[in-house]
Formats: sequence, C-alpha cells, structure tokens
Amino acid sequence: MINLSWSSIEFIHPMWLWLLPLPLLVTRIAPSYRTQQSAIKVPFFHILTEALEISVSDDASRLTPAKWQRILLSLSWLMILIALTKPTLLGPPQTREQFGRDVMVVVDLSGSMAEKDFTSTDGVKISRLDAVKKVLNDFAKTRKGDRLGLILFGDAAFVQTPFTADHDVWLDLLNQTRVEMAGKSTHLGDAIGLTIKRFEENDNSRSININSREKVAIILTDGNDTDSYVPPVDAAKVAKVKGVRIHMIAIGDPQTVGEQALDMDTINTIADASGGQAFQALNQDELIKAYAEISKLEPQLYQSTTYRTKQSIHQYPVMVMLLIHLFFFGFMSCKYAWKKTFHSKGDHHV
Repeated sequence: MINLSWSSIEFIHPMWLWLLPLPLLVTRIAPSYRTQQSAIKVPFFHILTEALEISVSDDASRLTPAKWQRILLSLSWLMILIALTKPTLLGPPQTREQFGRDVMVVVDLSGSMAEKDFTSTDGVKISRLDAVKKVLNDFAKTRKGDRLGLILFGDAAFVQTPFTADHDVWLDLLNQTRVEMAGKSTHLGDAIGLTIKRFEENDNSRSININSREKVAIILTDGNDTDSYVPPVDAAKVAKVKGVRIHMIAIGDPQTVGEQALDMDTINTIADASGGQAFQALNQDELIKAYAEISKLEPQLYQSTTYRTKQSIHQYPVMVMLLIHLFFFGFMSCKYAWKKTFHSKGDHHV
C-alpha cells in the first residue's frame, strides 16, 4: 500500500517554487496584450468623444480573461512548477543488515587431539577433534550474520578458511581436517599471532569503518604449547592491544598425563590477557555449554543502514495539467458547438 502522506513525499529541486508569484509580477509590470479589431472611421470622432466624455485608446483593445481562464492558467503554472521540483515518493523505511562481527575459530590439530578422552552424548568415547567437529557444526548454525574463519595449527599455523558468510563451505572445510595434518606439536603462540595478522589484513581490505566491528577468536586446544616462536601469553597481550578478544576452550580430561595433559594455567592466562574467558570441556556436554556461554558473551551484532526507496512522480502533475486543459477546452468547444447549432435552428424556423 502506497503512503501518500506529506512525510512520504520529497521535493528534489524545491527552489523552483520561488517562481510561483512570477505571473503576478508579469501582469503588474509588463504591458497588456492588445489585439486589433475592425472599426469605423468618422471625421467627427474627436467631437463625438468630447461630447460624450468617453475615454479613448489607440486602435487596439485589451482582452480580459474570463474567471475560468484565470483558474486554468493558475493551475497550469502550479502544475508546471511542481513537476520541475521533481516530487519523489519515499517508500517505507527498510533496514539493510551487514555482517557486524568476525569470528575466527582456531583448532588444534596436534597429536594430542587424537586422544579419546571425550565422552559423547550417547556415552561413547571419541577423540577430542571429533567432539570439536560435532559441536562446531551446531555452533555455526547459530552464528547467523557472522563471518567465520578457520585457522588450523600444529607444527605451524595456516588459514584453512578466510572470513566467509557461507557457513556451509566453512563446515565442509572443517570436516576435512585430520589430526596431525599440520604436524604433531602444538605451536599455540604462532596460531594466535596468525589470528591477529588475519584480522589486520581483513581490516585493511575493507572500505567500511572497521574500528567498531567486534573481533573474536575462539581457540580450541589442550594448551600444551611446544616451541612457538612467540610465547602464547605474549601473543595474547598483543591481541589485547589490537582489539582481538580470545576465548579459550580447553579440550580433554584434566586427569590425562604426559604430552596429552591439559595446561590450564596457560589457557587461563591467555584468556585473561586478551580480555576473554576460559572454559574447560571435560566431555561433549561441557563443550556445548562452553559455546553457549560464548554466545552469551558475544551477542550477535550487526552493522545496519536504514534507507527508503525513491520513485519520481514528476510526470503526474504534467498529466493533471493536460487533463484539465482537455476538460476545459473540450467543454467550451461542446458549449460553443451547441450554441451555434441552437442559433442556426432558431434562424431556420424564423
């Protein structure tokens, strides 16, 4: 339904309305139009006018418009000016939502992620990586409007998926991951460094204001760092400066010993240093709860713009003017023709 209220109409060139009193000024300043008419010349004209005290003019007479003609000319001038202002009909306000947050998921693929110390919802022991995949599938479905990225790390860190709004593609690439495909060790600090770098590259590649966009990283690891070029805690401090908030999720059973043991001290320190939080997932239910808590901590945020569609209606005043002219002149023509017919019939009868 079209809204025809004044608030829904906008004049693109309103300055044309300044010409509205122009015809009035012309009639006041410019001389009247005179038309020549037939006359009888008499030698005693001046004597006659003096005797009758009649004012005279030259051999032309003024044409005085009828009332309907004045109305017609005024309406025509008004319609022309309104058309020149280019009236535009504004549609209802519409909101366009843009992706307002980038979430980088960082997954540990070191040898320790193959440890089957995770209990699924049906009570079956599964590897840490399989548990992560199952929960991330549900997590991605709840991130409508977010752009997700994926970084994998082991001996080295690499980008598996750049930031994308296509969550199906993101999940396909996640499901293709395998333990030790990036090496057996855990370079956690290097993974954090690559995460920060990807956020900076993403900021530089976009033209909109990125300073207000939330940058969130979720790292799933056992936290047992081995020989990173940059210590994880130092990398977390840099992330804090760059505006990247890191949430850590510790994967596995804290009772596990050896190389596969959880390093909760490192995990808690990284989260605190970056302004994020740390979660410990002992089983799949705990992992689900951890993602639910992260969803509360990082609510979906959109950058949105409101706009209204515009449709020019300048042609309608012109159409109204033409219809008025057709009506008036058609009516007058019919009236004149009727009078002529009536008088001709009257003369015939006489």
